Amino acid sequence: MKQLSMAVVTAVALSLGLAACGGSQYILSTKEGRMLVSDGKPQLDEKSGMYKLKDADGKATMIPKDDIVQIMER
Repeated sequence: MKQLSMAVVTAVALSLGLAACGGSQYILSTKEGRMLVSDGKPQLDEKSGMYKLKDADGKATMIPKDDIVQIMER
């Protein structure tokens, strides 16, 4: 289990390092302990209660507001 946890931490660290492109990036941490990198500031849709963001690969993603613990600008 420790090896799996270390692999996840390493993968997150590599993702954060590789995501360093031009423009503002934000890191969202979830209640589950996941770290999501957003290209540009995540937008909150008040009607649905979901954050809309584009990940480092440009893929559009939505995540519930209640799942987010912290948003940090990078």
